[in-house]
Amino acid sequence: MKITQEFQVAGAPANVFGFFQDVASVAQCMPGAELTDNHGDGSYTGSVSVRLGPMTARFEGRATITADPDAMTGNIIGKGVDRRGGSRGNVAVDYALAASDGGTMVKVDADITISGTAAQFGRTGLLNQITQRLIQQFVDCLEAKLEAENPEDAAAIEADDVKGISLVASTVGSSVAKGAKKLLGRD
Repeated sequence: MKITQEFQVAGAPANVFGFFQDVASVAQCMPGAELTDNHGDGSYTGSVSVRLGPMTARFEGRATITADPDAMTGNIIGKGVDRRGGSRGNVAVDYALAASDGGTMVKVDADITISGTAAQFGRTGLLNQITQRLIQQFVDCLEAKLEAENPEDAAAIEADDVKGISLVASTVGSSVAKGAKKLLGRD
C-alpha cells in the first residue's frame, strides 16, 4: 500500500533536516520504535511495535538510510519480521523538506508491504488515518526536541508508546463523528 503525507514543522529547514540525520533522536520520536544498533554504514537495526486490539506485532529488522543534504531529501529502505505472529514487513520511504511559512514542509511517500497476520490491519483507509495520528505525535516530539534548551533536555523527550486499541477507537470515532455531521448537515 502507498501512503503519502505532508506535514508542517515549526523549525528552519536546515534544523529539521539536521534532526532527520540524527537517527537515534528520530527513533525516539516514532511511537513504538526502538533503535538497537548503528552499523556505521548508513544501516541500523531496531524494532517497531504496534498493538492493535488483541494483536501485538513487533517487527525486528534492519533499515538503510541515505540522504542528500543539497536537495534536502532522503530515503529509507527497511525490512522486518514479527517472529511471534509470523508477519513480515517491507517499507520504502522517500522524504523531502522545503521551506514553508517560516517553518518546514515535510512530504513523505511510503510504500509498505505487510504479509501474515498483521496484514489484516492493512486496510488503506484506516491505516492512513492512524498514520496521520502517529505523524502528529512524531511532529509534536520533533518540535519539542528542537525547542529544548540543551541536548540533555532534548534527549529526555520521547514519543508515547503506541496505544493501538485507543488509537483505532479514536480514529474510528473521528470517522463516525465526521459521517454523522455530514448526515445531519452540520459540516
